[in-house]
Amino acid sequence: MTEETPVSLTDDPNDPRLTHGADDEPTGMADTYLVLSDEERAAGFVRPLRHSYTHETCGTATTMGPAIAETYARNPKFYGATFCVYCQMHRPVGPDGEFVWDDGTKVGS
Repeated sequence: MTEETPVSLTDDPNDPRLTHGADDEPTGMADTYLVLSDEERAAGFVRPLRHSYTHETCGTATTMGPAIAETYARNPKFYGATFCVYCQMHRPVGPDGEFVWDDGTKVGS
């Protein structure tokens, strides 16, 4: 399964359209997602550029759009949660999170 392109992206953390955190119930994708600015992403990546991750809870892979994937590659701890296309929820990332990259490392760590 793959994630559809979000309605919009923003590099403004104060954008009122943004949602925050993990979901306890299915909500679907957000209308707007926060990403690093074009300039910040162009400064180079500190981790490999990866376009999909797997939710350990359900085993489903989700594919991200380029700007979100580049944001993870530039700043792996930028997000506190990410979306699962099967569960239709944003769930936690990081060392205790629910998602892994193809090589088994935790998303957001």
